[in-house]
Amino acid sequence: METTQRQSYLDWLRILSILGILFFHSAMPYDQGDWWHIKNKETSDLMMEVAFFMHQVRMPLLFFISGTVSYYMMQKRTSLGFIGLRFRRLFIPLLVGMFIIVPPQIYMERLTQGFKGNFWDFYPSVFKFVPYPKGSFSWHHLWFICYLFIYDLVFAPVFAWLVSPKSQAFREKLAVLAKGKLVFLLAVPSIIWLGLLSWKLPETNDLLHDGCYFVYWLSFVLVGFICILQPKLMDSLERNRRSALAIGFLSFMAMNYMRWNKIEPGYPNWHFEGEFFYTAFRSLRATIGWGWVFALIGYGKHYLDQKHKVLNYLNQAVYPFYILHQTVIVILTYYVVQAQETILMKYIFTVAATFFISVLIYHLFIQPYSVMRFLFGMKPKSKVKTAVTTKKEELEPVVALSA
Repeated sequence: METTQRQSYLDWLRILSILGILFFHSAMPYDQGDWWHIKNKETSDLMMEVAFFMHQVRMPLLFFISGTVSYYMMQKRTSLGFIGLRFRRLFIPLLVGMFIIVPPQIYMERLTQGFKGNFWDFYPSVFKFVPYPKGSFSWHHLWFICYLFIYDLVFAPVFAWLVSPKSQAFREKLAVLAKGKLVFLLAVPSIIWLGLLSWKLPETNDLLHDGCYFVYWLSFVLVGFICILQPKLMDSLERNRRSALAIGFLSFMAMNYMRWNKIEPGYPNWHFEGEFFYTAFRSLRATIGWGWVFALIGYGKHYLDQKHKVLNYLNQAVYPFYILHQTVIVILTYYVVQAQETILMKYIFTVAATFFISVLIYHLFIQPYSVMRFLFGMKPKSKVKTAVTTKKEELEPVVALSA
């Protein structure tokens, strides 16, 4: 049976996903990687391992949930109506982010590179529109919003057809995949895709040079939409949650065994020849992602499908929190890395302070004001109040996307 009612477990998973991103980005200054904006003098290999796992799971889960959000937003809307809504909920906050939220991140990074001026000396460089890292124009962590906006823009006609009575036969055929473990077949195309192309087209998040991962992330959006379109597929994920978790766990263990023992292409312990083995190794990343996403959806549906009075508030807060959090982290860690504390203490402080500051900024300066709600992609406050007392709350999510 089709459902147009919001599923509470998806809301809870969305909230937990954003909290996961907070922990992930807070680890970046302290892990062994050298590509983040502010780096601590001492770094941690173990912090790198935590970040490695979260990187395989966090974005796939967010894009999958975003696909379900798009399904709910298509209810009783035309393609143009859906595009208009996504323009307001995604494109406007993206612009706000690129011109207001992201520049402080770049400025703090420039200070570590020797820039001597204040922020207002730096800010005009944003309007030269020279892409980061050479210039100061970037979307940084908001690449997710850009990608999702493009996906919804391109696939709006397809989504409109899928939720219409015209697709009834197609939706009935999808139910075949709910038998046994056939639902896992939905992951196979993107696993093969990533295995074949990720070494030629590594992840960049810059859109123009991100051909492999642009399609990879899209696959989670489409599968999320399809699974919520045919509820039997979600039921199948719930039934097969242990199997999905086993796949995600075993593939992650296999990947780590090979990484830790230098059994990777380009290392001396790699003794496998032929494109098949190279593709199989690279496919492990996608297998990890899909296994954990299917498991989290299944376990979430089984254990988290319940409403709570705090859920509506968190649902509204999570999107602005996502937009704000990385800028808060970068500004904080510019000063925190100068402290004489252990990496663990710095990390705990970064997580706690970022959460505290971001939540208060939302609560005091965004949530109460209509203009700020508009700029951060939230529903007008009057509509939120109406939704509490009508069934409209069940027809579309409170926030713009799953982040």
